[in-house]
Amino acid sequence: MSNFPLINTILVPQGAEYKAVCRGLSGVTGSIPTVVAIPVGMKPLLKYLQQSQLIAPKSRVLIMGICGSLSDRHTVGDIVLYQDCIYQGRRQECDRTFTAQLHSYISDKVSLVKSLTSDRVIWSAAEKRHLGETLAADVVDMEGFTALEFFNAAGVDVAILRVVSDDCQHNIPDLTSAINSDGSLNPFPLAMGMLQQPIAAARLIRGSLTALKVLKQVTNLLFSGYSQK
Repeated sequence: MSNFPLINTILVPQGAEYKAVCRGLSGVTGSIPTVVAIPVGMKPLLKYLQQSQLIAPKSRVLIMGICGSLSDRHTVGDIVLYQDCIYQGRRQECDRTFTAQLHSYISDKVSLVKSLTSDRVIWSAAEKRHLGETLAADVVDMEGFTALEFFNAAGVDVAILRVVSDDCQHNIPDLTSAINSDGSLNPFPLAMGMLQQPIAAARLIRGSLTALKVLKQVTNLLFSGYSQK
């Protein structure tokens, strides 16, 4: 484990993703990074980061969670490691050294990707493919660019490791209205969105369960025997 990079903090979107990472760490012995649940979405995350002051300069942060695929190359359950994130024509890079160290540690299980960050749920398969083709992005999430912009300005090294939960061949329910302004999920709009599109909802649930299982496994793989030096 001597080649494994030092990680001070893991940030994970609150809810099922956070729980999956915590379950992955539950059997790990020794010292492990602090795991922090973050809000879903760009604006809630920025507000949280500005108010929390939880990360010291010169520290290393690993962001984990799930994401959607914009490319046929990546399907449900695939593990991806970000090179950068784009948003409205702007780009923020992940720390190259930190990312390279993680990649070398699990290179046989992970793909290096370029990510798009969106301020809404990209639910349409056609839109996913269009965005992937026009922006040369592989995956989409709702937090990556915001986190990188904030931490890069603060001198904090960041890597992003996620698992694909939905592909670009099928629609998923539009759950944008289920995300509250504080980045939490509102159960009623979430349930209604699922009920209105039962086939898409069933597919999303299956994909999410698969991705969360892999997220738990890769967390355990990364940190088994891990100890901070």
